[in-house]
Parts: sequence; structure tokens; C-alpha cells
Amino acid sequence: MEKLLTAIVEPLIENVEQFTIQVRKNETTGYTVYHIRVAKSDMGRVIGKNGRIAKVIRTIIRSAAARKGEKAVVEIDECE
Repeated sequence: MEKLLTAIVEPLIENVEQFTIQVRKNETTGYTVYHIRVAKSDMGRVIGKNGRIAKVIRTIIRSAAARKGEKAVVEIDECE
């Protein structure tokens, strides 16, 4: 799943060195949370107009996880 996220996000951003993915599993809910961190200047590229790109990223990851019988959530954060 991380490779899929990397393949989707890396072409969108300019500061690839600041791009990271953190994975956290919530045992109580059964969800896997993927935290994408990008540079502040790349936030607009990853989110898109009215959040369209972010919605597409979340939909792709959610459906890919469902094919594996898992539940996934994508959070987009700004690097500090």
C-alpha cells in the first residue's frame, strides 16, 4: 500500500526529499492510517482544487485496501 501511495504522490510534488509516509494501525477499529507528509509548498498539489486530488487518493487507497480485506484511511499532513 505504501508503494501505491508513493507512486501516486511523488509525481505530484516538487520536494520529494520532504515526502514521508507513516503507517499506524488502530487495533480497536481495525483501520490502518497512512499519514502522508509533504512540504508546505506541495500541499496544494496534493490536495488539489476543492480537495479533488485528496479525495481520489483516499478513494484509491480505500478500494485497494478493501480488495485485501482491510480498512484504510489517508491523512495528509504538512511537514514542519
